[in-house]
Amino acid sequence: MSSLSEFKLLAVLAQEMNMRKASERLFVSQPALSQRLQSIEKEWGTKLFIRSQKGLTLTPAGELVIEFVNEVLKKEEKVHETLYSLQSGVSGTLRIAVASIVGQNWLPEVLKKFIDKYPQAKISLITGWSSEILKCLYDDQVHIGITRGTPDWKGTKVHLFNDPLFLVDREINTLEQVLETDRPFIQFKSDSNYYQQIQDWWMLKFKTSPKRTVVVDQIETCKQMAFNGIGYAILPAITLTKAEQSIFKIPLVNENNQPLSRDTWLLGYEAAFQLKQVQAFVELVKEHISDS
Repeated sequence: MSSLSEFKLLAVLAQEMNMRKASERLFVSQPALSQRLQSIEKEWGTKLFIRSQKGLTLTPAGELVIEFVNEVLKKEEKVHETLYSLQSGVSGTLRIAVASIVGQNWLPEVLKKFIDKYPQAKISLITGWSSEILKCLYDDQVHIGITRGTPDWKGTKVHLFNDPLFLVDREINTLEQVLETDRPFIQFKSDSNYYQQIQDWWMLKFKTSPKRTVVVDQIETCKQMAFNGIGYAILPAITLTKAEQSIFKIPLVNENNQPLSRDTWLLGYEAAFQLKQVQAFVELVKEHISDS
């Protein structure tokens, strides 16, 4: 049976699908890597990869072996995490999935504090839409997730902060001017619940659709277009911490004259919160929010 080091070699090959790139990651020469692969294939009694000028291709047997290898390595990582949690100090890998908007605008400062305070800990970070973050949690890819909105989550959840929404523009300084302008409403693709929240507010406020719209795929693109005077946008406060002075920021309110906002939550399974690196991160996040 192959050793864990050989499993890790196979995992890197499957990730890179290229001998040169894999050899660079593994800090071995290509001939040495090729020889080790041949030895592993001989042990398994079958060809795992097919070489071509375009790179590597997994054989059907290779796909089966790599699936097994990844399962073993994942279990090995969990065992290490448990062992780390039994020791004094904070170490091991903290695996986080974070909504992109939080990852871009709020998380870097928190991670800097975490790395400075716990230099022995490692961080694995995934960003995406909140729906993708929940999937990472359900698939047990991460210890904790940070999502936007109001998540349907049965496990442990911690409310982090409330984020008011603003209509942002270089020219418009009252909501009444929205119906008069011919400049476009710039929107960014997002989870359906955020999009629906904006649509509901818009129809309640204006009773009609925007005259012109521009849809972009990233919130940062939306922000930069608004900041450069192309049109107006609705953005959460988390993206406006360093907004230019020449930008008008009009707060949105609901039918009860309460600020329209988005919540941010930290989620995870109870077992993950038993790990020291997760406990340390959650405590640091609470301290950061309190200080802010």
